[in-house]
Amino acid sequence: MANAEECREALEQLSRNMAQSTGDVHKAAALDRSLSCRITDLDLTFTGQLRDGRIQDLVSAPGAPTQRADIRLTMGSDDLVDLVGGRLNFASAWAGGRVRLEAGFRDLLRLRTLL
Repeated sequence: MANAEECREALEQLSRNMAQSTGDVHKAAALDRSLSCRITDLDLTFTGQLRDGRIQDLVSAPGAPTQRADIRLTMGSDDLVDLVGGRLNFASAWAGGRVRLEAGFRDLLRLRTLL
């Protein structure tokens, strides 16, 4: 099981990856939306703002999110680290129930390029 610091680093790496993206991926990352990532096995939630193609204002708090974010991810700590590290395919993890993504329909259409 990955720890909270490894999860934070994975989210920061995801942010760096999005900031360096080009083309359709860059356009998809250019949303201005609130974001939460619930790490179930650590009972921890990271929240931030997806803005200017990166995750900004990232903070963590114990438990479930206190406010509903525009884009909501839920997964285990190892799955987060493996997704960002390229060792786990998002579509397979989502189809297998290991990762949950909730967002508005229009956001889901844009995010599919990232995933």
